[in-house]
Amino acid sequence: MFSNYLIGLREGLEASLVVCILIAYLVKTGRRDALKPVWTGIAIAVLIAMGFGSVLEFGSQELTFEAQEALGGSLSVLAVGLVTWMVFWMRRTARHLRSELHDKLDAALAMGTGALVATAFLAVGREGLETALFVWASVHAAGDGTPRPLIGVALGLATAVFLGWLFYRGALRINLAKFFTWTGGMLVVVAAGVLAYGFHDLQEADWLPGLNSLAFDISGTIPPDSWYGTLLKGVFNFQPDPTVLQVTVWLLYLVPTLALFLAPVGFASGKGKVKAPDDAPGDRGSRQSKAPQA
Repeated sequence: MFSNYLIGLREGLEASLVVCILIAYLVKTGRRDALKPVWTGIAIAVLIAMGFGSVLEFGSQELTFEAQEALGGSLSVLAVGLVTWMVFWMRRTARHLRSELHDKLDAALAMGTGALVATAFLAVGREGLETALFVWASVHAAGDGTPRPLIGVALGLATAVFLGWLFYRGALRINLAKFFTWTGGMLVVVAAGVLAYGFHDLQEADWLPGLNSLAFDISGTIPPDSWYGTLLKGVFNFQPDPTVLQVTVWLLYLVPTLALFLAPVGFASGKGKVKAPDDAPGDRGSRQSKAPQA
């Protein structure tokens, strides 16, 4: 449940920050008339992400067992690839995210309503589709038959929305560099478990060999149905009887990826710390008097 909460929190907060920056910029510059198309684009992105998740969940139920395992394994590998790219991208561009979004929004304002809808949709839609895919893969890997993984995701998303609102109102101070570093590192650990389980699915689909070649079996020491076995499964996607291929894939992904991710990337001390976006409506300064009137 914790791993799914982390996914919802991390992905949801990225989307919340994007929405916060877009809305705050329009309010600050006196372009409240552009809020409706921006919210329209955001709503479309959310609906498409939810629809994508529903197609993955309900569409896969009509497949044979081998086809389900093949689909689950393939999408798990794809999800891990996308999430890995995302955590590296966000860590590298977190400082410049606001200015990039402002530039895109300025261009969209000049082009008209359709461009505004498209800009908001693309800004939020990518996060939504990545979240839907990775959540589905993570829940599929958990496979405990309970709603706990989905509850974890929902709680994470709700927390992200609340934090985004506090951030918008200027009531929350976030060190973005540290936040994305710590949550990104934890997400890499979660992704390693999802990737290993994805390869296990491909073995069960008979796409890869070695299903019966176990690296170890400590089911007697850590029973899967025990509270600590459930905890390890929920946090790390731990399996007490993994195959040799699963352990190999887990190590080959986790060790170099985590080492590269935690390596210094040039974040200067304090640059990631902000109280609210520069364009938050609560920032009543001289710049507001210069904003064009709608």
